[in-house]
Amino acid sequence: MNIGLYFGSYNPIHIGHLIIGSHVANHTDMQQVWFVVSPQNPLKHSSVLLNEYHRLHLVQLAVGDDPQLKASDVEFKLPRPSYTIDTLTYLKEKYPQHQFTIIMGSDSFQNLPRWKNFELLLKNYAFIIYRRPGYEIKDSYAAKIQILDAPLLEISATEVRQAIKAGKSVRYLLTDAVREEIEKTGYYK
Repeated sequence: MNIGLYFGSYNPIHIGHLIIGSHVANHTDMQQVWFVVSPQNPLKHSSVLLNEYHRLHLVQLAVGDDPQLKASDVEFKLPRPSYTIDTLTYLKEKYPQHQFTIIMGSDSFQNLPRWKNFELLLKNYAFIIYRRPGYEIKDSYAAKIQILDAPLLEISATEVRQAIKAGKSVRYLLTDAVREEIEKTGYYK
């Protein structure tokens, strides 16, 4: 099976993430898109992160019963911080029958040289890159990339958290299930 891996903190997962995942599943040869919840991204501060199991639960609620989308906790079992190359090495060993492709925005692709063993990622894996305004896709690495013009919403998880904390509505930024769970539990207050 061709599986697209969409890594993120998902703090929280919002409609923008789901639109990208669904677009990749519908407009590429990916049979599934896994939302890989990163417990600790080495390039982000973990102090503002909701507990990883709570974030995973919100992703599970967001994808619901969509057969093309899946919440993944694979990085919960691996050393921290989470490095994409380590996760892919683990997945390749555990699921040799699958082909894995990395999904990322053009902003993240520009940051790739900051990633651990990024040369190995470029050599061994394909990338699906969706355009983000202000971030050109310059492939000076001869990477295996597919460029996707996905519908983009300028939603940031930071802004969602700030709105929740301020008591503002996030009704159209999150799925109903995610919004209701956040309201019920008091996350991000």
